[in-house]
Amino acid sequence: MNAGMTNHRVAVILPCYNEAAAIGDVVRDFRTALPQAVVYVYDNNSRDDTARCAREAGALVRRETRQGKGHVVRRMFADVEADIYILADGDGTYDAAIAPALVEKLVGERLDMVVGSRLTTYAGEAFRRGHRFGNDLLTGFLALCFGRTFTDILSGYRVFSRRFVKSFPALSAGFEIETELSVHALELRMPIAEVPTDYRARAAGTASKLRTFRDGFRILMMIVNLFKEERPLAFFSIIAGILALSAVGLAYPVFITFFETGLVPRFPTAILATGLMILACLSLTCGFVLDTVTHGRREMKRLAYLSIPPIDT
Repeated sequence: MNAGMTNHRVAVILPCYNEAAAIGDVVRDFRTALPQAVVYVYDNNSRDDTARCAREAGALVRRETRQGKGHVVRRMFADVEADIYILADGDGTYDAAIAPALVEKLVGERLDMVVGSRLTTYAGEAFRRGHRFGNDLLTGFLALCFGRTFTDILSGYRVFSRRFVKSFPALSAGFEIETELSVHALELRMPIAEVPTDYRARAAGTASKLRTFRDGFRILMMIVNLFKEERPLAFFSIIAGILALSAVGLAYPVFITFFETGLVPRFPTAILATGLMILACLSLTCGFVLDTVTHGRREMKRLAYLSIPPIDT
């Protein structure tokens, strides 16, 4: 690593749950790659010797009792004081040796987040069946909602500036935290980058905590919820469009019959079409009102972000 970068306080933060088989090696690898860094392991109610193994390897061990990766990340971001933060998993799947290059890119280009993309070089068994497809599907959906995105929104290997960490609200509870991190950077238009990194199979004796369908659905709902929160005009315009098209489809034959006979024999259909069109107008109005509120919230978040000094090169 560039000698000038050692002036920055670097923290490696590792959320862990039952990772005794791998966490010792992970801590040692990061301490070798970044001798000046402080390694923090946050134990999330592990039932094995995760805390002891991490402590023996030289990490500072702390505990978060609320179950879920999102809770742990929120606690780490609140408690740990540093200039540069390296977030990784404690299962040995990420390559600690590339961490100095990620930090150098963050500092040298004055970025706020560097994501280690796993999709270029990974072991054949690193992704469980369907996980690569699910990752691509969710990444594509995020791009559809927000117009621009990463290639790997679910990567847990990220390097952050202090201004990113201390301006991030961290509302998620579980594995959807990576999606929230990505959207936070996109919506505030932070300078960010991706770097291809190796992704290895989990260490022997460890098991993934990710539940494919349950957590995939939660991530999908997080994207929808963030789209509603950050792009309310677009969200409610889509709903308004669906309602308006439904109303027009129902009203069309009623109008044809009225113009031909002067009668409205399907009165309930006419009432339903009218009700749907009213709901469409109300939905569009909600979108305009909430868009104004969101604009103000985004300005406040931007000001909070700008109140923290950037990284000095």
